[in-house]
Amino acid sequence: MTAPAIGADGFRTCQSTGRQIHAAAEPLIKANAVVSIVTLLIGATAALLLVLTRWQAVHLLPAEWYYRLLGVHGMNMLIFFIIYFEMAVLWFASTVLLNARPAAPRFGWFNFGLMMLGTLMVQWTQWTGRADVLFTSYPPLKAHPVFYLGIILFAVGALGVTGQFFATITLAKREKRYEGSMPLVVYGAMTAAIIAVITLLHGALIYIPTFLWSLGLIETIDPQVYRMIWWGLGHSSQQINMAAMVAIWYMLGALTVGAVVLNEKVSRSAFVLYVLFISMASAHHLLVDPGFGPAWKITNTSYFMYMAVLASMIHGFTVPAGMELGQRLRGYTNGMFDWLIRAPWGDPGFSSLVLSVVVFGFVGGITGVTIGTEQINIIVHNTLRVPGHFHATVVSGTALAFMGATYYLIPLIFQRKVAFWGFAKLQPYLFSLGVLLLSMGMTFAGSFGVPRRHWDNSFQDAMFDVEMSPAVDLVLAIMGIGGVLAVIAAFGFIAIAVKSVFFGEPIGTITRGTPMVGVPHGLTHPPTHAADADARNEELHAPARGWMGPTPGTVILVAIFFVAFMTYYFTNWKLLAFLWRVG
Repeated sequence: MTAPAIGADGFRTCQSTGRQIHAAAEPLIKANAVVSIVTLLIGATAALLLVLTRWQAVHLLPAEWYYRLLGVHGMNMLIFFIIYFEMAVLWFASTVLLNARPAAPRFGWFNFGLMMLGTLMVQWTQWTGRADVLFTSYPPLKAHPVFYLGIILFAVGALGVTGQFFATITLAKREKRYEGSMPLVVYGAMTAAIIAVITLLHGALIYIPTFLWSLGLIETIDPQVYRMIWWGLGHSSQQINMAAMVAIWYMLGALTVGAVVLNEKVSRSAFVLYVLFISMASAHHLLVDPGFGPAWKITNTSYFMYMAVLASMIHGFTVPAGMELGQRLRGYTNGMFDWLIRAPWGDPGFSSLVLSVVVFGFVGGITGVTIGTEQINIIVHNTLRVPGHFHATVVSGTALAFMGATYYLIPLIFQRKVAFWGFAKLQPYLFSLGVLLLSMGMTFAGSFGVPRRHWDNSFQDAMFDVEMSPAVDLVLAIMGIGGVLAVIAAFGFIAIAVKSVFFGEPIGTITRGTPMVGVPHGLTHPPTHAADADARNEELHAPARGWMGPTPGTVILVAIFFVAFMTYYFTNWKLLAFLWRVG
């Protein structure tokens, strides 16, 4: 079987999945994915310099460049890298997964051009010192007008792509390119797109007047109003990532181990909870802000936010449970964890999926819910515990999921073998270990009072003395070592992607059942259920299996998660009781 040709209707048939891929959609997926990798390179380079500065024993950069690169790192990693990849996901989900043609592809290139122009404008202002206002750019800090205009153009382009996503899925439905309900992965991508619209509208509400303020056309910007609306952009933008990440979890589960969806309605309802409540979680960034009342804070973080947390917990069960059930239907039924032990751990798509779920849930999720509690937030806010949390969610969870997806996009879309295959199989493990050490080092350093976003932990030349526990040096060393490992793994991923895309070996013929260097296991050995899968399914769901149901291994893993969560939550309240004595 050779590489398929493009038909008269503009489609080619993927030899691995059998899906129809339109010629006008492929370049848009490729362009957004490539630029995403370039911005990852910029952000990772800044990350290396930053972590070697916060590691007090090294303390590499002077103050000016530390704060400058902190802004560069934030914009490239939290906005550009993530959103460009999400645009690629939207094009992929709406066309490839629906066997559809893209709506108005020329307009797609116009939107891509807007995003690129905005990206270059922001990069220019940040690297030249015209936007040393950090990622949040709180007033009265004022950047060059080009900085704000660049963000606006980027957001308009991304909003345009989001509109095209909705148009494409409408077109696919009209042309009957798929049957029945929208696939769950596409449904998850649609959730991300809806959150993107909400997020970008927040950005327009605050960045347009801030741009006018930077030009001198508006006299002042209310800092409190700015903070509230900006976090509707700054935090919600990461929730676009989370919805896209969960959709990729479902996709990778199906591609790697034949995962099934336990209950479509439950999984879809969890995505709806994201849309309804995830923006409310932005309030946890303002829990120590004196300008907001306690009723507003508690309502947002103790009620609305927990509905979004419930959605994540649902996915945190259904994704691994779907993997377990899929493996059991393939015949891996011996014992509690045979399905997990015999999974394709050498497939970087699978290892990225599992490590993304584990680190996101056990580190990012547990710490996030805890610091979203108003009382605990008092001892957490503006310490290194905050970036310790979101490095576990965005960096380890989201980035790992995107990396795992890339290992499948390279052969499916770019039709190339994955380069440096030996290292590619190791890369997810190295990256997750690095980010885990980085996050844990930051979290423990923050527990000792090490400040966030501060150039010098020793507070040299300050008017007062600051005493830090000797343990701080140890945990900062752990943070530094983890950061270096994570950046090495990120650079390795970039090298793999660049070599594969631009200089990689064409994939040619895939022989089913035969391992191929540079081709993920899920494509050479597509996961298919056993011939008696229906009978196995009835047996697994039989009442005789008791309260654990068809996925006892996942039930045990979820129980371990809840024990870890309760232990960490109780420990934080105990720590608060020591520090905040009321008598």
